[in-house]
Amino acid sequence: MNRLFWRFALLVMLAITLATCAIYFTFSRLFGDPLEEIARRQAAGQIFLLEQYIDKAPSDEWLPRLNKVREVSEATLELQPLPTALAALPPSKREQLLQGAVIIDVGGKAFYRRVDTTGARYIGSDDDVIHAQRLPIDIGQALSMEAIRFGVIALFLLVPIGWWTRRHWRGLLALSKVADDFGQGNLAARAEVRPASSIAPLACRINDMAERIGLLMDAHKNLLRSVSHELRTPIARLEFGLELLRERHAADDPSLQKRIVAMETDVDELKTLVNELLGLTQLDQAQPMPRQLFSLAPLLQGCAPPQSPAQGQQFSASIAGGLGELQGDARLLARAVNNLLGNAAKYAVSRVVLSAERDGSAVHITVEDDGPGIPPEARERVFEPFYRLAREQDYAASGYGLGLAITAKAVQLHGGAIAIDDSPLGGARITITL
Repeated sequence: MNRLFWRFALLVMLAITLATCAIYFTFSRLFGDPLEEIARRQAAGQIFLLEQYIDKAPSDEWLPRLNKVREVSEATLELQPLPTALAALPPSKREQLLQGAVIIDVGGKAFYRRVDTTGARYIGSDDDVIHAQRLPIDIGQALSMEAIRFGVIALFLLVPIGWWTRRHWRGLLALSKVADDFGQGNLAARAEVRPASSIAPLACRINDMAERIGLLMDAHKNLLRSVSHELRTPIARLEFGLELLRERHAADDPSLQKRIVAMETDVDELKTLVNELLGLTQLDQAQPMPRQLFSLAPLLQGCAPPQSPAQGQQFSASIAGGLGELQGDARLLARAVNNLLGNAAKYAVSRVVLSAERDGSAVHITVEDDGPGIPPEARERVFEPFYRLAREQDYAASGYGLGLAITAKAVQLHGGAIAIDDSPLGGARITITL
């Protein structure tokens, strides 16, 4: 059964319980205790004998008739002094007894009533009370009948509710699956529910939203891919033109040689940007990632930050044994780790550390440095394409804000997670969990 049904069932049972209590207290205030009325009906035979047989006798026959009823009745009829009976009753019942009413004692299966209020039966009869005990009063049976009645009502309410919530829950699960598939990159996922379903309008709106998002994403990807491919042609022309210019005119002009070198550097940066854009768009494609089994430790041992000797940075790796194997794309995961190492090398003062260890079924790959770190408020946004921090170190480090975006996408395709916190070295620590 689904959680929706159990919530409805709990709500229905709570409502029936509250309604029962409300009915009981309302009837008690307006008409008297319902349990007492049930007990009065069950003791109606003994009350009838008292009022219609014993009380109808002449004064000198009243006690003999009372004794005859005692002989044939299973109930016990005794005479008690009025003060004793008053002491046994709650204060709310004492006035009624003084007025001659029949007072039912539900718990004791008995009733009280004065012999009379005028002393006409015998001398001192107005000071005596008839106490009838062992009456055929069974409140448990009446309560059981009421419980069965409310149980049948609850059953006939819960059966249609269960049928409706089952269909409704299936529709919600279908919407949840579409949301999960869509969030994992399957832009073709759509919700399929029956037109008569209560959530059909919501499913239609979700499908429309998914359709629009899919069209926008496809247009965005196509634009990036087309622009990146189209830029390759003028870049190749620039490279060819610079090479011709170097061969024909730069040999005799040192200043021109410097300008050509600067232009070639700019062209290389542009080429790198185009390649990273193409790499990011390829990762965003809906095609499944090729998966093969590979060992993690050798892959990580082959990773190192791209640094020059002039920087004087120290790189160290601590790769634990027993990392095991992973099903995925080794080249893509290595690129993700190298991107992190390259990013750390840009900001590190003197140290970059790569470490990996297994924790149960998970593997943690950590890259940390002793650079300026990443502010907490920017730790989610640095994985967005083209996002760069507005700091002097970030402008000096160059880059396009695509390396971490590619890394995050690669980790996501491997079913992992990536997080940033502070490193004991003083800089940032980025952890990949697979």
